[in-house]
Amino acid sequence: MRLLTKILRIFLILKTFLLPIYTKLPQDDFSFDSCSPPQLALNGSETEAGEVRIKKDFNHVREVKFSGSIGPLGEQRLCKIKCIAGQWVGPLCIDQQDNGRFQPLFRNCKLEYINPHLLVTFRNVSIHTPGWTFPHGAKLHTRCKELGLYKLLGTATPQCQNGQWSSRLPSCVPTTLLTNFTEDAPPSILIRIPSGSASAEPGGELAVFPGSTLHFECIFSRRLGSPDWTWTSPLGQYLTGWAIASEERDWKYRLSIYYAKPQDSGTFTCATPRGITNSITLVVTAVHCEPISVTRMHLSVRVEGTRLGHKAIFQCPMGFIVSGEANLTCQASGKWSAPVPKCDLVKCPPLDTPEKLGEPHLQVEEHNNSYGGRSVFSCAWGYKLLGPPGIECELSGNWSGPLPVCTPIQCPPPVLPLNGHLIQSEAPGMDGGRYAVGSLVQFACTGAHHLEGEASIICTETGFWSHPPPFCRPKCSYIGEPKNGFISPTKFAYDPGDELNIICNDGFSTNSNDSLICLSDGKWSSVLPACANISSLI
Repeated sequence: MRLLTKILRIFLILKTFLLPIYTKLPQDDFSFDSCSPPQLALNGSETEAGEVRIKKDFNHVREVKFSGSIGPLGEQRLCKIKCIAGQWVGPLCIDQQDNGRFQPLFRNCKLEYINPHLLVTFRNVSIHTPGWTFPHGAKLHTRCKELGLYKLLGTATPQCQNGQWSSRLPSCVPTTLLTNFTEDAPPSILIRIPSGSASAEPGGELAVFPGSTLHFECIFSRRLGSPDWTWTSPLGQYLTGWAIASEERDWKYRLSIYYAKPQDSGTFTCATPRGITNSITLVVTAVHCEPISVTRMHLSVRVEGTRLGHKAIFQCPMGFIVSGEANLTCQASGKWSAPVPKCDLVKCPPLDTPEKLGEPHLQVEEHNNSYGGRSVFSCAWGYKLLGPPGIECELSGNWSGPLPVCTPIQCPPPVLPLNGHLIQSEAPGMDGGRYAVGSLVQFACTGAHHLEGEASIICTETGFWSHPPPFCRPKCSYIGEPKNGFISPTKFAYDPGDELNIICNDGFSTNSNDSLICLSDGKWSSVLPACANISSLI
C-alpha cells in the first residue's frame, strides 16, 4: 500500500474518480480479497475530503480510474488502479501510441547532461538545461545545433526504457572549419540554399521544399587532396567539383542539387582522402503548416508563409520579453518548431529581502524591479554607501550596475593636545586606530596646564569629531587668600603675565609691596605673602 501511494504521488495528479464496479455491503464488512481504501493525493498532498469519500462510498471498489499528469510536459492520461487479491495493483495508464491500452508505468529517466553544441527536443519542445525527467517510452530527438559544422557522434534518438536510456546522449565533434583544416577532423559541410526553403529537423535531417536549389560545400584543404561525394539517392549523378571562385576553389568541394524533387531524398556523404566522413540527410517533401494565430496580448508576428522552411518571427513591445522561442520554422512534420511564445514583462531579480541583498547593513528605500524601475538603497546607522545609491532595471532583465556596499563610518584618531592625554576612550568597532560612529574620547592636561575647549568629543555619522580637539595651556592655579586679607583679581586660573595684588585688611600689611606674577611655566613668581598686624611691624 505504501509503495502504491508513493507511485501515485510521484507520477499522478488526482483529478476525478469513476466507478466502474460498485457492490454495496455493510460498513466494514470486507471480504477476503477486498482492498483497504487507497490514500488520495492532490499534487502530492493527501486530501482529507478524498479520504472520507473513499471510506464512506467506495469500500468495495475493484477499480479506480483517474486523470494523471505524466512526464515533464504534463501529458494527461487516463489511469487506473485495480484491486487484485487484497492488494492495489498499478497504476496502469493509457498510452495513445499503444492502441489505447492500459499499460504499467515504468520508472522515469533523468537527463543528467547536455553537450553544449547539442540541440535536444521532446515532442516539439526544446530542452535547454539538464535535470528533466521523462517517462518510460519517451524518445528524445537530438542534433548538433549547426548542421554540417559539427558531426553527431552517437544515437540521435535515445529512448527511456524503464529508468535507463537506450543509449547515451550523443556528442558533437568539431569539423575542419573549426579545427583549422586538421586532417584528422571530419570535413565541414556548409549548406547553401540560393532559392527555396528548408528546415533543420529535430532528428538532424535537412528537409527542403520541392523545387529548391541547394549546394552542399565540403570544406577541405585542396593541397591535401580531393574529397569524394557519395549519396544514397535513387537518382543518378549530381554535379560535384571544386568551387570556381578564386577565393573558394582551394577549400570548397561542392555538390549541387537543382530543383529538388522527392527522389533526391537520401544521405549525402563527403569523405576525405583518409576516409573520414561527414553526412547530411536530405528529405524533400511538400509540407505546409497550419497558419499561425496570435491572440496573446502584446505579441506580434511576421510570417514568411506556411510551407516547409518558412519562418515565423515573434516580437514583443519595449518592456516585454519573448518567453519561448522567438523564431519558429515550419518543419517536415507539418508542425512549427516550437509552440507560439508569449510576452512576459521584463523583470530584474528582486532585491526586496535581506537574503537577496546579501549585505547585512544594506537597506532598500525604494524597490521596483520592472523594466525602467529603480531600486534605491541606504545603510544602517554607522555605515555609509560605497557606490551609486540607486540602480535601474534594464531591458535585458539585468540591473544597471552592482549593488552598493555599506562600509563603516570611522573617524581618524583624535589629535592629542601638547601637554595633554586621553583619560577615557570608548571606541566600539575600532579598526586600525580609527574610531567607529558613537565613539567617545575625553581629554585631560598634565601638570600646570588647563584644558581649553571641549573635554569630551564624539565620532559623528559624518566621519568627523563633534568638536575640534582642546588645547592644554599653562595656567597658574588659584593661590588662595592670605589671612586678614584678600587677592585681586580673583579667578580660577591665571594666564602667564597676569599680576596678582595682595590687599590686606585695615591694620594689616605685607612685608613686600611687589605683586605676584604668573610665569610662563604656570608658576607664581613668589609665594603668597602674609598680612601681618601693623603694630607688630613697628
